[in-house]
Amino acid sequence: MINKNEWLTVGLITSCHGINGQVKVKSLSDFEERFLKPGMRWLQKENEPPSKIELISGFKQPGKETFIVKLQGINTRNHAEQLKKFKILVKTDTLPMLNKGEFHLLELVNLEVKSLKNDELKTIGKVINLENEKNNLLVIELFKNQKKVLIPFVKEIVPLVDIKNNFLIINPPKGLLEL
Repeated sequence: MINKNEWLTVGLITSCHGINGQVKVKSLSDFEERFLKPGMRWLQKENEPPSKIELISGFKQPGKETFIVKLQGINTRNHAEQLKKFKILVKTDTLPMLNKGEFHLLELVNLEVKSLKNDELKTIGKVINLENEKNNLLVIELFKNQKKVLIPFVKEIVPLVDIKNNFLIINPPKGLLEL
């Protein structure tokens, strides 16, 4: 389950755009409204505490996963330039509601990882993180050697996710866990 009042990184400011303080944001979210709908967001520089800022407006760049956004109080190119590499965060208690059978990728962290070997389901590790710009790699720590392996989060390799019972099943190609 997702812990309330934690932070979720949904975007990364990559550069300024124009001369009026707009910034270009690389989306790390499946929910475009995070960059289009006005309202409160939080900015974070590296590991500093997040600071509140209001998103005034935004639009998606055609054919790209980037957005141009206007933030409250950022009115010049120089000020926008200072926000480069800042993360845009939302609180986990503001995550959108999902349909039955859907889940937020953040809910995968801490799930037990099971694998079918010789017709027996065996717990082999746990999900400790998500990687890649769209969070499509699971970082799994194997119990046998504490080794961390990256598993692509695709249906062929992760055929079952059971959030309610706190586990997922992987069907890794031969050799993937030994990399």
